[in-house]
Amino acid sequence: MQDIFVERLNGLSVAARKVEIVERKGLGHPDSICDAIMEEISLALSREYRNRFGVILHHNIDKGLLVAGSVERRFGGGRVTEPMRLIFGDRATYKIDDQTIPIKDIVINTAKQWFKDNLRFIDPDTHVKYQVEIRPTSQELQDIFTRGGDVMGANDSSAAVGYAPFTETERTVFETELYLNSKEFKDRFPETGEDIKIMGFRKERELTLIIAMPFIDRYISDESAYFEKKRNVCKAIEDFVLTRCNNTGKVNIHFNALDKEGRGLGGMYLSVLGTSAEDADSGEVGRGNRVNGIIALNRPSAAEAAAGKNAVSHVGKIYNILAHKMAHTIYENVDGIKEVYVWLASQIGTPINRPVIASAQVLPEHKAPFASISRKIKEIIGKELSEIDLFCNELLQGRYPVC
Repeated sequence: MQDIFVERLNGLSVAARKVEIVERKGLGHPDSICDAIMEEISLALSREYRNRFGVILHHNIDKGLLVAGSVERRFGGGRVTEPMRLIFGDRATYKIDDQTIPIKDIVINTAKQWFKDNLRFIDPDTHVKYQVEIRPTSQELQDIFTRGGDVMGANDSSAAVGYAPFTETERTVFETELYLNSKEFKDRFPETGEDIKIMGFRKERELTLIIAMPFIDRYISDESAYFEKKRNVCKAIEDFVLTRCNNTGKVNIHFNALDKEGRGLGGMYLSVLGTSAEDADSGEVGRGNRVNGIIALNRPSAAEAAAGKNAVSHVGKIYNILAHKMAHTIYENVDGIKEVYVWLASQIGTPINRPVIASAQVLPEHKAPFASISRKIKEIIGKELSEIDLFCNELLQGRYPVC
């Protein structure tokens, strides 16, 4: 095992700083749709490869674009005038010996099933067109999968960082979106769509949440009905957020802030399908949440898009998720830590359990014994790396969300 470096940090934790900014894009946001579907396709391809050949073959379905369509909104229910277009890109293994894998069928069927399972108002057969631009994988990258060895070689030189714990602001933003897209909330407020975006700003002990969430036009009879429903939804949001803010002195909620009474359809956030991809906003893999579910501007972040990358050799996925898992394991099991960051970097071709860099940065509690903390962190990181094959198998089971 290579050296594992542990470094002491000085200064304030993120939670103790005066300003903090956190964002989360919800289930129906165009970027989140791209991430989630490409990840499901990677898992589906992995199952197909394993069923046919007993191993996972090379693929990266981490390039995708959701092109916005067109709709006509109306009180009582509008209509789709031009479908969205979902474009799938990058590489996959199409053929081994005389066996051909039906990549296009797997890709489209998986995407349609995701829409059916997650977005209530989208008919995947009529509201979306599908364009598969996935090309055969390169010979050299495919060869990584046939070189043998107990652990696969990395198919890229990449770096990742994870951290723990969440601050109260991070947790509040994350949990609020989950609540607004929960079955409980949608049963109570079926008129709300899934395309939710939350921007959280904390200034000292004052937290401001700017929340956008469309209302489905078939549930809205007129302008007055919209604003009455909006008030009810806003009250429910406020009640939930206040239960999550224990250390915050004041909470401000701005909900659908672009709305303006008296401007008719132009002054309300209405939607036919529940996502702005219907006509207002396109989406792309990698522009959404990081693998821990938020976009935290006060934190270091890797540039890789984890969604759709294969889970056995692509460190752009494996290390991104593993670094966060390591950080949380360290925080939960090592006393005396305020904050911890874990950094991992790979060299292409080197076994994934042997990163070229494995390190941790720790902000300890006052007077915490750093030598003991450092030793325990090295043990945890070493153990996690030695069990990376088990972790990759968990990734293949979809146990760790990527957005």
